[in-house]
Amino acid sequence: MPFDPAVQLRPLEVSDAGILASWSLDERFCAAAEWSPDLPLAEHQRFQSRLIAEPPNGLVRLGVVHDGELVGYVVLQGPEPQRRELGFVIGDSRRWGHGLGAQAAQAALDHGFTDLGLHEIWAEAWAANPASVRILQRLGMREIERGESGTYLGAPTYYRRFTIAAPTLRAGPDTA
Repeated sequence: MPFDPAVQLRPLEVSDAGILASWSLDERFCAAAEWSPDLPLAEHQRFQSRLIAEPPNGLVRLGVVHDGELVGYVVLQGPEPQRRELGFVIGDSRRWGHGLGAQAAQAALDHGFTDLGLHEIWAEAWAANPASVRILQRLGMREIERGESGTYLGAPTYYRRFTIAAPTLRAGPDTA
């Protein structure tokens, strides 16, 4: 029996900007997602509206819906036509720890490989963010290198970079 995810992806609409912007009122979310907590709500909403209405080239950004409600978004971004970077956000922080991030990330991989025809998807997570690292590992992504250093939630850390190839491109026991 096929897996029926609890989340679905859909195109974001300008009317979603208010919901996305409302997550900026959650201090814990802003700190973890590295959003500017000092911007007024209206500025967050204008930013989200512009990004939805006029996304930059190479950005695919889809809403994550759970039980009929917009609870996050995923991105597949980058200039290369067959390789993109995965990102995922679940907001606000009251929704964390319920598996929505993992389901959203899996749905984004499925979309990237099936609908966009990507050959490779890569991602990075702060080493100091074990929940995000675990999600990438559970998706079957392979850690490839250490990325840039930085600060996450006030602690010095670095990015851990991961990659995964499209299912038909993965090396198996019969391939080199």
